Amino acid sequence: MTFKNIPEIFGEAVFNETVMRERLPKEVYESLMRSIRSGSTIDPTIADVVANEMKDWAVEKGATHFTHWFQPLTGVTAEKHDAFISPVSGGKIAMEFSGKELIKGESDASSFPTGGLRATFEARGYTAWDPASYAFVKDGTLFIPTAFCSYTGEALDAKTPLIRSMDALNKQALRILRLFGDTTCEHVDNTIGAEQEYFIIDKKLYDARPDLLFAGRTLFGFSAPKGQELEDHYFGSLKTRIAAYMADLDESLWRLGINAKTKHNEAAPAQHELAPIYATTNIAVDQNLLTMEYMKKVAERHGLVCLLHEKPYAGVNGSGKHNNWSLSAGGKNLLDPGKTPQENVQFLLILAAIVKAVDDYQDLMRLSVAYAGNDHRLGAGEAPPAIISIFLGEELDAIIDSIVEGTDYKGAKAPMMNLGIPSIPVFRKDTTDRNRTSPFAFTGNKFEFRMPGASQNVAMPNTVLNTAVAESFRLFADELEGAKDFHAALSELLRRTFRDHKRILFDGNGYSEEWKQEAKRRGLLNLENSVEAYKTFLADKNIELFARHGVMNRVEMQSREEIYFENYAKVINIEALTMIEMASRSYIPAVEAYIGDLSKTLKTKLTVCPDASCKTEKTLIETLSAWNDEAFDALENLKTLTSSAASNADVKKRAEDFCYRVIPAMKRLRVAVDQMESLTSSDRWPFPSYSELMFKI
Repeated sequence: MTFKNIPEIFGEAVFNETVMRERLPKEVYESLMRSIRSGSTIDPTIADVVANEMKDWAVEKGATHFTHWFQPLTGVTAEKHDAFISPVSGGKIAMEFSGKELIKGESDASSFPTGGLRATFEARGYTAWDPASYAFVKDGTLFIPTAFCSYTGEALDAKTPLIRSMDALNKQALRILRLFGDTTCEHVDNTIGAEQEYFIIDKKLYDARPDLLFAGRTLFGFSAPKGQELEDHYFGSLKTRIAAYMADLDESLWRLGINAKTKHNEAAPAQHELAPIYATTNIAVDQNLLTMEYMKKVAERHGLVCLLHEKPYAGVNGSGKHNNWSLSAGGKNLLDPGKTPQENVQFLLILAAIVKAVDDYQDLMRLSVAYAGNDHRLGAGEAPPAIISIFLGEELDAIIDSIVEGTDYKGAKAPMMNLGIPSIPVFRKDTTDRNRTSPFAFTGNKFEFRMPGASQNVAMPNTVLNTAVAESFRLFADELEGAKDFHAALSELLRRTFRDHKRILFDGNGYSEEWKQEAKRRGLLNLENSVEAYKTFLADKNIELFARHGVMNRVEMQSREEIYFENYAKVINIEALTMIEMASRSYIPAVEAYIGDLSKTLKTKLTVCPDASCKTEKTLIETLSAWNDEAFDALENLKTLTSSAASNADVKKRAEDFCYRVIPAMKRLRVAVDQMESLTSSDRWPFPSYSELMFKI
């Protein structure tokens, strides 16, 4: 593919600040920008002007419709398209779009997950324009990012709590900056960069696998002879089809103003990664959702399918979404320690606040990434364990030790790296190594939250993180604002905070059994599956946290808890039913047929040569028959347990049944079927194998 000039095409489909400055009257533009930057309510008198210019621009881009684009609690986005047309006299139409239509839309709230907030007959819900996230044109429609709430005002989406958490963090962070004499900063920005991992598969092979179609992952499959053990795929040369796909994807994202920066092969066969440049969190979340959508759409144009499930294949790495989180004010990164971090007291106070937040709300951090698909990934070779901990690196650990112990820190500059090759320049190495087993790692001027799953909307992880840090800031500001001796109070606060929360700091191997025992001794939580994580959501301290900062009220949290349990049960139920169908209608009959072929061959051999041992046929018949009997028994057991779990009226107990009874039954059936695959002729096997799925691209 030959690209146009990238700066020329970048953001061409976005109604961004540059477009608004060019098209809106100066006073309207300035009023809108003030509202966006301050988070204040839009002046309703400018809404019609903005809407009309937005419509004219969109029509010039080929748009015929508009939609309020929102994030219901389904994990994906939603949209309803309305044409700009409005009837006029003479049987004609005009293209119109009003300020009222821009600011507010209406959707059927009861048709989306509400966790009991809305009954079927209570259908009204509202979408409300988020002016801080730019509108864009896609597929002939003007997309307007919005929040989504019920008729009674409760948030029914992922975006509303996220924006509230950003406001709470900004409010409390400004108090911290004021303590250090910054009286000019008007806003503290919360930014993220979401690295996105994914798998690619040939569409014809995808269409031949019911488990991929219904569950997004392979529920059966014997390992291919080669996986990722040679470590030759990571950062390897891109295959021709993949390179063409990535180039097309880059251009599509750039036109939407998405800063797609890095692309490469990941560790597992057919696995890849895309990383963007940082953006303000609500915009970055919108853009990540668009990125996932375009990964799938662009793949179709190339005869491919993009798999975003956290664990599409057993035995190789799964896919995550590393959430790089930071704070900035006036263009300065507040998590940048500078040249001498031990002297940067403001940085250390912010660091202490984050350490305290993660320790105090480790249950919420774990819950924010809890999802049936992610349970397959966490704790494996490519993902951190379910135990929350923070990695800071040797230098910051040493600084914290000196603060806690009251001793002077005597750090040394990072040594120079000289590889002994004259043509390669000498460079200064980082002050600390990286720890890929850490769930929450400091990486120089940001924290990398490595636990979110590839398919997840990262709104909730950032909502939790923002709110928890806002709470630390609130407590710190309350204490320091009234201190008679600020520096003495600050020193004591740092010492006490790092001492009381040092248990959350860990720089070792998060995969080791020793760490599990050590974490237990420290009193850290080990919520190994999503069901156990969900049970922590409505703890009093968590309800108080979200309510205090206006992020979610008790009713909104209760509705989400029910949705969490319900969605988990639905996902496992779909997977179990898919396994039942594949085993009963394809796998077991296929093996029976193959045993029949072997029996005919055995009979023919013995007819021709009565003294033949026929060891191969007899062994295969005996072994396959035993495994097929096991598969049938496991299938019947899975049917019974799935039916029983699905009929449980209590949503929490239903999720527990699927977690603790159905999933083990699914594993038992898979073991039997996978063993039979290893023994059955490939031309008799009903579905494409792992070898085909991962390597035939």
